[in-house]
Amino acid sequence: MKRSAILLGILLISGTLYSQSRIQDIARVENAYQVDLVGYGLVIGLNGTGDRASRSQGAVFTVQSVANMLERFGITVDQNQLRTRNAAAVMVTTQTPAFGRIGTRFDATVSSLGDASSLEGGILVMTPLLSRDGTYYASVQGPVTVGGYNIETMAGEMSRKNHAQVGRVPGGAILEIPARGQVFDLNQPVRYILNEPDFVTASRISDRINQTIGELNALISNTPETWIARPLNAGVVEVSLPDSITRQEEAVFFLASIETLFVETDIDARVVINERTGTIVAGGNVRINEVMISHGSLTIHIRRTPVISQPTAPFSNAGRTVVEYMTETTIQESQGNAAVLPNTTTVNELAAGLNELGLRPRDIIAIFQAIKQAGALNAKLIIM
Repeated sequence: MKRSAILLGILLISGTLYSQSRIQDIARVENAYQVDLVGYGLVIGLNGTGDRASRSQGAVFTVQSVANMLERFGITVDQNQLRTRNAAAVMVTTQTPAFGRIGTRFDATVSSLGDASSLEGGILVMTPLLSRDGTYYASVQGPVTVGGYNIETMAGEMSRKNHAQVGRVPGGAILEIPARGQVFDLNQPVRYILNEPDFVTASRISDRINQTIGELNALISNTPETWIARPLNAGVVEVSLPDSITRQEEAVFFLASIETLFVETDIDARVVINERTGTIVAGGNVRINEVMISHGSLTIHIRRTPVISQPTAPFSNAGRTVVEYMTETTIQESQGNAAVLPNTTTVNELAAGLNELGLRPRDIIAIFQAIKQAGALNAKLIIM
């Protein structure tokens, strides 16, 4: 235990010497198992914003669900007489918490399944949560928080904020089956899964752990460096537990100290473009080879003016009123500006150059696509 305490202290001190990312922020333990859960439930207590009961337009399953729920309490009702505007059918989705125990509470998301206009102010009735193989893991119940509203008056006026058909039940889910990976096998190595697989980052994590453990071994027993970490691939780093660790709590202290180590991560050069919103995000590692850019915009404006032709004599039966259109087409082409970008241009230099050309976001998107086609963009171009 004394050796583990010294190990923890040295790893913590070593971790504070760097200002990069911590291992726990860029990787996770492999056996921190989480299960996707789903359930079908009812949200009640709505202010007339729930599912409609009309057979032709409403959600029939909501009426059936309410009737079935009432029958469980010994109340039999005619489904044709039910009005469900204060209730809404929802699908509940969530994940079991990593290293969760029986009784652990966690959040769940509810999404409207019918034609409810808002889940604001509703209460989710107790709903079982199942895994994809049908195993019962947890149940959820509680008030639904929406963070928005959707109001419609009788006069047809509407006021909306955010999306009111989806909400959360904070801490409403209770785990009733323990998640996997609760105990570490001291005879087996622990594997860290990188959030963003990368060979460079995986090798740096392995080197950082091995260097720190080597410094510890040299300080305590003057033994040669023992490398306990090795990268298996771009997404997995395997760490063997030292022989001195014989209990679970020692393994926890050891892994906690590893996660506080700082590692310089390697980020892929990416340019992400969202054409729908005109958003462009480029990383700092993006480089552009020498390229010439010339861009001009062409605007075509077509205008149709109605022309009404009346008969020569008023109220005459010899003719009729005719509506014709006069079309006027205007073509305007702005002067194309040209710029030459030098080799190894950074994102900042590119942004400054494009700003000098007076381009709009959608024009810049077209330029990025053209630069990629020209083979001058040394980055991944991701179009959303």
